[in-house]
Parts: sequence; structure tokens; C-alpha cells
Amino acid sequence: MRILTFVRVVTIVVRMANKSSDTISSLAKGLHVLECFGAETPKLSITDVSKQTGLDRATARRCLLTLHVEGYAEYDGKFFTLTHRALRLGMGAISALPLPQIVQPWLDQLTENIGESCSVSILDRTEIVYLARAAQKRVMSIGLMPGSRLPAHCTSMGRVLLAALPREEARAVVEASDLSPRTKFSVTDPEEVMARVDLVRSQGYALIDQEVEIGLRSIAVPLVNSHGAVVAALNTGMAATQARVDALIPIYLPKLLKVQSGLKRVL
Repeated sequence: MRILTFVRVVTIVVRMANKSSDTISSLAKGLHVLECFGAETPKLSITDVSKQTGLDRATARRCLLTLHVEGYAEYDGKFFTLTHRALRLGMGAISALPLPQIVQPWLDQLTENIGESCSVSILDRTEIVYLARAAQKRVMSIGLMPGSRLPAHCTSMGRVLLAALPREEARAVVEASDLSPRTKFSVTDPEEVMARVDLVRSQGYALIDQEVEIGLRSIAVPLVNSHGAVVAALNTGMAATQARVDALIPIYLPKLLKVQSGLKRVL
């Protein structure tokens, strides 16, 4: 359910870092409850939310019932599910970020040029969050759109963003990730994931061969601002039709780097 991915984007824009007189703890608890809902957990009970958040059952119940009363969740007497009203939260958060507005025309032009879908994402803990996308054709079984989330450790944009972090920070993210295999090509050993992140750091781009989904390959580069800081990642994905995955490099990398260079002047 796509609505679930949008709701979680709110926490990128509003993050309760600590409990002080300047923050509202009840709002922080409510945001933690919203984050419990996801593509794999669209229906949750009070007990489920209590376990995921660490809140006691009474607090979890009050948060969920508040969402229900305000129209953000439906309740059948046992399970809660988010409603379409929750879309306002995620869409508002994405709309408030200037980056999607800046990169979208570049994505549209790049997609038209290479004939493949292109995306821009940022890192949020162990996941990447799609901020902008230009779809040429669908090569994944799941539909991707702004607000969609995927694991960072096994995606091209995720590895680019991990490579931009200090190595120990990147390792901490990898070790906190769910490394369960998504395909037979998935890398599940933290040391091997870090080795691939190190390779991305040295070569300046990431190439993924069917680690997220069988039949899907992707290549990504970092997006840097005028000060040289990595602010996001740019990628394109395509069907695995080439005999060798490295055959994609001369086809797509120069075009990605050209967009990288152009965006550096305006970010």
C-alpha cells in the first residue's frame, strides 16, 4: 500500500532528537507509531505497535485511537490500518523539500535520453527514500514513486549514499540492517557489503546486479552540491539483458555523470 511509504517520510523532515522542554513527547510517540506501518505491516494491533515502539500498551492504544479519531487510521476492533488522509503528511513533507523540484526536470530529460527510468533518493537510517522519479518503463515487480523505500545495503543508490558516510558510520548502518537475502544474488555478509561499499567509494559509482530483484540491474552516482558534499544519489535501472553487467558502464555512466555535473552547479 503506497500510502504507508509516504507517511514515514514525515520523520525525515521532523525528527525528535531528544526530550527537552522544547519538544513534545506525545508527538514523538505518535510519529513512532506511524513509522510502525509499512508495506509488510499494513495492519497492526495495539500489541504489535507496543512491541515495535517499546511503548506500553496503554500509550500505544491512546496513540492509535487518536489517529483513528482524527481520520488517519481505520479500526475494526482489533487491527488498525492507515487511511488515505495520511497521504497529506508524506506529500506535504516531500513538497517542502526543494531537492525534488530541482532534480525532476533533469530526471525527465535523462530518462527521455536513455530510455530507462531514473530516480533520486536520500538515506534514512538503513533505507533509501525516493524523492523524485521519472519512469520510462516498469522493470520492477513493485511500483516505485516518491516516498517509496528500499534497503540501502543492496541498492545502487543506497551503496552510493553509504559510501559518502565515514566508514565506521556506514558500517554501523550495515550492521543495523536486515541483511536477509532478497534474491540468490543478494549479499548477506556485513564484511562483503562493506567491501562493496568501499569499492563504490573508490570508483565513484555503484553497480548492482539483481540483488534487489531478479532481472533488475542498476547503476548510481552521488549528487554533490557546489561545496562537494553528497546530498543525494541518482540512478537508472534496467532489465538484465546484457550478457555482462559491466557492459552497462560505458552505456549509462557517462550520461549519469553529465547530469551529476550539471546539478552540482545548481545544488
